[in-house]
Amino acid sequence: MSRTTVDLSHEQIDELVAAFQTMDNDHSGFIEASELQSALELVGMKLPGYEVRDLINQYDSKIKDGKLDIDEFQNLYAKLRREKDFGIKYKKQVVTRKDIETHGGTSHASVEGTTHTVKKAETTAFAEWINRNLKEDPDCKSLLPIDPETDDLYKCVRNGILICKLINCSVPDTIDERTINLDEKISVYKMHENHVLALNSASSIGCNIVNIGAQDLMDGKQHLVLGLLWQVIKIGLLSDINLMNHPGLVLLLEEGEEQADLLKLSPEQILIRWVNYHLRNAGINRQIANFGGDIKDSEAYSHLLNQISPKDSGVSLAPMSENDDTMRAEAMLCEADKIGCRSFVGPKDVVTGNVKLNLAFVANLFNTYPALVPPEDIEFVEIEETREEKTYRNWMNSMGVNPFVSYLYNDLKDGHVIFQLYDHIKPGCVDWNKVVKKFNKMRVNFEKLENCNYAVELGKQCKFSLVGIGGQDILEGNETLTLALVWQLMRGYTLSLLTKISGSDSPINDKAITEWANGKLKEGGKKTSLRSFQDTSLNDSRAILDLIDCIKRNMVNFDLVKDCSNEEERLSNAKYAISMARKIGAKVYALPEDIVEVKPKMVMTIFACLMFKDLQVNKPQED
Repeated sequence: MSRTTVDLSHEQIDELVAAFQTMDNDHSGFIEASELQSALELVGMKLPGYEVRDLINQYDSKIKDGKLDIDEFQNLYAKLRREKDFGIKYKKQVVTRKDIETHGGTSHASVEGTTHTVKKAETTAFAEWINRNLKEDPDCKSLLPIDPETDDLYKCVRNGILICKLINCSVPDTIDERTINLDEKISVYKMHENHVLALNSASSIGCNIVNIGAQDLMDGKQHLVLGLLWQVIKIGLLSDINLMNHPGLVLLLEEGEEQADLLKLSPEQILIRWVNYHLRNAGINRQIANFGGDIKDSEAYSHLLNQISPKDSGVSLAPMSENDDTMRAEAMLCEADKIGCRSFVGPKDVVTGNVKLNLAFVANLFNTYPALVPPEDIEFVEIEETREEKTYRNWMNSMGVNPFVSYLYNDLKDGHVIFQLYDHIKPGCVDWNKVVKKFNKMRVNFEKLENCNYAVELGKQCKFSLVGIGGQDILEGNETLTLALVWQLMRGYTLSLLTKISGSDSPINDKAITEWANGKLKEGGKKTSLRSFQDTSLNDSRAILDLIDCIKRNMVNFDLVKDCSNEEERLSNAKYAISMARKIGAKVYALPEDIVEVKPKMVMTIFACLMFKDLQVNKPQED
C-alpha cells in the first residue's frame, strides 16, 4: 500500500490498515458496499444503500468494479477521518464487539504494528472442519483434536503439517507427502520448510498468498492463518461444483440456456440456483439471491434440508414452529446434524448472515446431498477443464485478480483480468483511461471488444508473440487463441521477474535459462544436463532434482528417486520434484504430468522458477 496517496501519519496508516482488514469480512482484499455500510453504521453513520454505493463509486478509481482495494480505501478513509472522526469512533466500536478479538501484526510480510480482527466464529468453524477431515490421518494424531473454543488452532498449525495436509484434502496430490517434515518434534528450521512448501503449494491451486509469510504462520498470526485456511477450504468446497462431477446441474438451466451457459456461472451462483431449485420443488414461494440477508430466518435452509435429505434420515420441518430466529437457526442445525452436515455455521452465523460461513455450509450440503438426478433424455456435452487451463487459471487467481477466475474463456472476455496481469508484468503499462470499466448495456459488446483490442495491443507493446490473435478472438472465447495470449502473459511475468532479479539490461530468454541450468549442474558435479525444454531425457525428473540439490544441498533424498523403468515411477519422481522445488521456495505451477510428457512451456516455467530462486538466494538484497 502506498503511504503517500494522502497525508496520513504512520500511526494513522496503521489505523487505516486495521480498519480495512476489519471491514473486509471475507478476506477478499476488497471492501464492498455491504461491508462499508455495516462499518459506517457502527459509528452512527446510517446511510441508505445508494449513498454508500455512491461513496464507493466516487473512490473506486481503478477498475470501477464497485469495490475498493486498500489504496482506494485510503482516500475515502482520510475524508471520513477528517470530516467525521471516523477512525477513532470505529476503533472504539470494534473493541467493544464481543465476537471479535484484536491482535497485533509484526511480521515483515504483514504490516508492522497493525491490529487485526479475528472472528471467533471462523476460528471455531475451521478448527471443527480440520478435526472432521483429518481425524483419520495418522500423521495428525498428535495435533488433533483442536479445541475449537480456544486459540488451539493457531498452536496446532505451527509446525506446518496440518496446513499441508489440508491442502491435499482440498486438492488431492497437490503435495507429495514424502516432502513434508513429519517428525513429532521438528526444529524451527524444519517447520519453516513445511510452511514454505504449504504456501507455494497453496499458490499453485489458486490461493493468493501475497503478504503471508512462513514466519507469520509459525507465529500464529491469526488473521493471516484464517485468511489462508479459508482460501484452501473454499477451493476444496467449490472445486467439484461442475457438470463433469454433477451432470444433474443441467436441471438448474433457465429457459433459453444451454449446458455451456453453466460454465459462465461462478460456483457461488450455481449454489444459489441449486437452493432455489429445491425451494421451487418444495412448493415454496420464495427464492434467495445471496447467502447473507436472505437466509437469516432459516426458513430457506429448513425447506432445503427437508428436500435433499434421505427419507429415512428423520429430517423434518420442525424448525418452522420456532418463532425466535436464533432458536429456529439452532433447530435447523439440529436437523442438518441428522445427515452429518452441521458444519461451519452456528445459530449466530445464520441470523447475522455471515456470508463466508453460510457459503461454506451450503457448499458442504451440496457436496454431500446434491439431490439432482440427471434426466435420461438429455445428451450431455462433456466439458472438462484441461491441465493447461487449470494451471493458467490457478496462476491468475494466485496473483489476486478480481474477479476470481472460474472459467477461463468467459472471465477474460471483458479484458479486466488481463489488464491486471499486465500491471503485474510491467507496472504502469496499462493506461486505465483507455479501459472501459463499467459497460453501457446498449454498447456492452462493443465496449468489451474495445478492451480486448487494447489488451492485444498491450501484448504487442510488450513484444509478445501474438500472430493471428485479435481482440475479437478473446471476446468470443476462442480457446486456442485465448490460451496463446494467457501463456504469453504467464511467460512474460516469469521472465520479467528473472530479468529484474538478475540485473540484466536485456530480457532473460529460454537460452539463458538453459545455460544457467547446465552451468549450475556442472558446477555441482552432476552428470545430468538438458539441450532444451523439449529434451525427452527430462521426463525422469532427475535433472530437475539434481538442480534442486545444487541450489540447496542435502534437501533431496535421492533414496526416494525411482529408476524410471515405467510410467508410474516417472510420475512418482515428477511429483517429488515439483514438491521439492516448492519446498525450497520456487513458485512452481506446473503439474507432474507436464514433466513426464515433457510439455515445453510448463517445463520452462519450472526451470525459470528454480533459476529465480537461485538468484534470490545469491542476492538476498533483492529478496
